[in-house]
Amino acid sequence: MPSGWPDMPTPRAILTDLFTTAVARADPMLCLAAHLPPRPTGRLVIIGAGKASARMAEALEAVYGPCEGLVITRYGYGRPTQGIEIALAAHPVPDDAGVLATQRMLALAQSLGPDDQIIALISGGGSSLLCAPMPGLTLRDKQTLNTALLASGMPISQMNVIRKQVSAVKGGKLAAAAHPARILSLVLSDVPGDDPSEIASGPTVGSTATPEMALAALNKWHVDLPAHIRNAVAAAPPPIAPDDPRLVGATLSIIAAPSQSLDAARTAAEAQNIDVQILGDALEGEARDLARTQAALALQIAAKPLTRPVLLLSGGECTVTRRGDGRGGPNAEYTLACALALNAHPQIHVLACDTDGVDGVEEVAGAYAGPNTLAVATQTGTSAETALAQNDAHSFFKAVGGQIVTGPTLTNVNDFRAILIMPKA
Repeated sequence: MPSGWPDMPTPRAILTDLFTTAVARADPMLCLAAHLPPRPTGRLVIIGAGKASARMAEALEAVYGPCEGLVITRYGYGRPTQGIEIALAAHPVPDDAGVLATQRMLALAQSLGPDDQIIALISGGGSSLLCAPMPGLTLRDKQTLNTALLASGMPISQMNVIRKQVSAVKGGKLAAAAHPARILSLVLSDVPGDDPSEIASGPTVGSTATPEMALAALNKWHVDLPAHIRNAVAAAPPPIAPDDPRLVGATLSIIAAPSQSLDAARTAAEAQNIDVQILGDALEGEARDLARTQAALALQIAAKPLTRPVLLLSGGECTVTRRGDGRGGPNAEYTLACALALNAHPQIHVLACDTDGVDGVEEVAGAYAGPNTLAVATQTGTSAETALAQNDAHSFFKAVGGQIVTGPTLTNVNDFRAILIMPKA
């Protein structure tokens, strides 16, 4: 630590604690109850999907008591509930368990009448966990499509335009299936801009997406797909329109969003006498490109005389265009690209993590890099340049001791990125 700041925790500890604060702000046990109406009379059914959906179900029953229903979450993200069934399935590539659970959820929704009330618990990850291929497509086709989209570098908003085309539940179709029952959606936002139609591909929200838009996205990002899948995207009926009469009884409330978690981190940092700049809560793009841009800003700040630390915070969802065969992840790749751009600058520390505890397909939240990271890599015979070229950031940070592992956080409000610039010693 710089000699002028002897009582502060280490920069890594500061950044890790701020990430923990951001995650805690989005815990459904703390933020869901305020959005619940009084428990309705008559039949109440809970449905939902996403990495946070089981925690949301747990929080709902803490208020209402035992409820009827079914939610689908990722393996390892289940929670104890009193009445709501928790189904476990694969993410980010769907599996048979997700298909079977989605079929049961559709049947449950279709069985309801005008006097029944649904509460839908929706969070990020629902696009994979809710899996109901349109007629003519199989689970294997959906797996092929998801794998290709994840490797393309396409923004999540464009991925979801395509997913809505080939699904029997996304793009408002789950809500339409439940008509004429009333439906209230409680949503945790994990998308830039907090557009409800994009969160989990909007199963209870109307959409203006079209087949033409989906095909344009496939072409723009050069997504290579078998002809029958591409033809299915073109031929499928569009999602449910926002003004469709089947959605008249559908209402929605966002219970937590990336901006709120960044604000919580800012408040915690300012309490430690750190100057904070929030660069945006809805940033998208290639992870390594955003890293270089933000590293350049950090270098400009470090060149100035600082009287106290400066923290750069940002959220959103970066993507990775798969070029190699490594164990990537947008947050780890962002951190690795930052480390290279900063070139062991003695004042600058970086942390980037996914608030759901999973960066890409690895059970790792993200990574930390400091002034010594590249030196440690050299000592261990690990090449940062090669790791970045091969999209192998997770292996790199495992070798240098920079991984951030949280286990399931039970929430999901997108990426958390923080750059801490310390005053000169």
